Amino acid sequence: MIRGIIFKFFFYIGTVFICIIFLPTLILPKKFVLVGGKILGHWIKFCLYFFLSVKIEVKGLENIPKYSNFFIASLHQSIFETFFFQAIFNYPVFILKKELLRIPIFGWHLKKMGSISIDRDKISKENLGFYDKILSITTNTKRPVIIFPQATRTAIDDKQPFKKGVSKIYEKLNFICVPVALNSGIVWPKSGKLNSNRTITVSILENIPAGLNSKDFLKKLEYKLYSELEKIC
Repeated sequence: MIRGIIFKFFFYIGTVFICIIFLPTLILPKKFVLVGGKILGHWIKFCLYFFLSVKIEVKGLENIPKYSNFFIASLHQSIFETFFFQAIFNYPVFILKKELLRIPIFGWHLKKMGSISIDRDKISKENLGFYDKILSITTNTKRPVIIFPQATRTAIDDKQPFKKGVSKIYEKLNFICVPVALNSGIVWPKSGKLNSNRTITVSILENIPAGLNSKDFLKKLEYKLYSELEKIC
């Protein structure tokens, strides 16, 4: 309990400090603020190890495409992955709730980084151009988009069906999909206390090629991610 409180204190204070240090990058080219995101990815790794004795194992780095456009479909159990993925992927673009962009300082950085926001369950002019934004960013910058098919953080044993939005993105982009399974919920669950002396495993799986029927894609993605989850838990 005490270690968890100390971890959160230093992690959040450090995050605010890094965001403040990188405030000048908000008026500079985007590449400078992206470096700050990568630093935050390494910061969370350091804090987990130093304060909670948590190790991080990344499997399947060879499955990250080097020359092809792709998007990442990942399980979502914790705040951990929204930070750490910036350390292992090439300046990823996150699809997130619009409310996050309204957070002072932190939200400004998210917006500058090119994060794509969406109003859930609403029809708006912004939402109608959602897929065009994704296609524009991935085509012009080669940065991978990260989507969480579960749409929200879930308990580690919650195998709810994926939202159809991920299959629509797959269909619209016509890109390779890189599935990522993880067990971050064993350390930093959606609710409850943080756990120490564990190992978080991030498993980057074999790619799903473009061109599948959207229903077949969704079924295959669910199977691959939940099957891998059982192995790493």
